[in-house]
Amino acid sequence: MSEQSQGPILPRTMSSSEVYAGRAFRVREDVIEAGGRRMNRQVVVHPGAAAVLPVLPDGRAVLVRQYRHALATRLLEIPAGTLEPGEPPEACARREIEEEAGYRVGRIAPLGPVYPAPGISTEIIHLFAATDLSETPARPEPDEDIEVELHPLEEVVRMIADGRICDGKTVTAVARWQWRVAR
Repeated sequence: MSEQSQGPILPRTMSSSEVYAGRAFRVREDVIEAGGRRMNRQVVVHPGAAAVLPVLPDGRAVLVRQYRHALATRLLEIPAGTLEPGEPPEACARREIEEEAGYRVGRIAPLGPVYPAPGISTEIIHLFAATDLSETPARPEPDEDIEVELHPLEEVVRMIADGRICDGKTVTAVARWQWRVAR
């Protein structure tokens, strides 16, 4: 079998060094070689996250509005959080909806992964949908400023279409939920 029929050869990592280590992520610089050329690539190394689309029996979605410093704005999005070391994504999703929105999950279904910034980051967000919800006291982290909002799913879809919701994990989770419900 020729090399061409096997597909392109992936670049080889020649060296890798950590250039930053913070609380939420690390940054490394890799030297890669492809096609006889060497290139530098910076990579944000992230532990991964889970996000959950909570859907109430009446068809409303439970969303959270919170400040996102990197964009200097408050975004409307589904509850989400970073995985703790060794934490399964489903457990993280259940924890985050309770902490951020004040709902306990009865049933949870995976909606698949999403790669929010594959050109620069290793982050994988594991998406879920949650139903059979029961209210419980919210327990946001001390540095979180969160407002819970309930919106009919049809309105959420309109807000995505007109740009009022532009958070990637939320757009992806709603689209996948809609696709599954429509089947």
